Amino acid sequence: MNMAKSVPVLELDGVKRHFGGIRAVDGVTLTVQESAAVALIGPNGAGKSTLFALMMGELAPTSGTIRLDARDMKGLSPEQHSRLGVGRTFQTPRLFAGLTVAENARIALLARGGGEGQIEEVLDEVGLFDTREQSASALSQGQRKRLELAMVLALRPRVLLLDEPTAGMGVEERSTIMALVMEAVRRRRLTLVFCEHDMETVFAHASRVVVMDRGRILIDGSPEQVRRNPHVQEIYLGTPEAS
Repeated sequence: MNMAKSVPVLELDGVKRHFGGIRAVDGVTLTVQESAAVALIGPNGAGKSTLFALMMGELAPTSGTIRLDARDMKGLSPEQHSRLGVGRTFQTPRLFAGLTVAENARIALLARGGGEGQIEEVLDEVGLFDTREQSASALSQGQRKRLELAMVLALRPRVLLLDEPTAGMGVEERSTIMALVMEAVRRRRLTLVFCEHDMETVFAHASRVVVMDRGRILIDGSPEQVRRNPHVQEIYLGTPEAS
């Protein structure tokens, strides 16, 4: 049993992704253990979103290996990643704007073989039960983020990749959405990797912080270790746009 737990849920080994002469991801080696909450931070253009796309199978690495539960994910589509337990949200929520909240949830549930009875359950989990008959296009930014989270949770992931989950929100909304995320992570025993601009959110919820710059990992440590790092203090914590 202990040996099984020692295998990382997600493992990146020397992963690179080049676009012509641009090295968007340039040799990232990273392991994520079960039930971790890993925050990925860094300046704009650091390679964070590209790394997310690689972990979800939306892009193929130029070189290097990505493994899920020790399985090489090379050549697998995003849909195959999803079926194997990787779920992802985006900076801008990807919803079916012409459908209701409930219909959006239904599509996700059907994709995973879920039943109608689970629609109310997953919407209640993210606080959208009372808006289930509203059009997705009428939702606020915070509600759109909640609906996208519900759709990903409906797919029953084991690894949750959240790309800027609090983008475009005020302080209260940021607190609310992250409370929902962390409760879902706890209840469902998920492994979380999230990219986030707001440093208060990062230090409040991450068990580990990875700092990227120019496609590489600069620092990988506990929130306290990263908070105390002079480079992070000077470059990331001293500006409102920390990543």
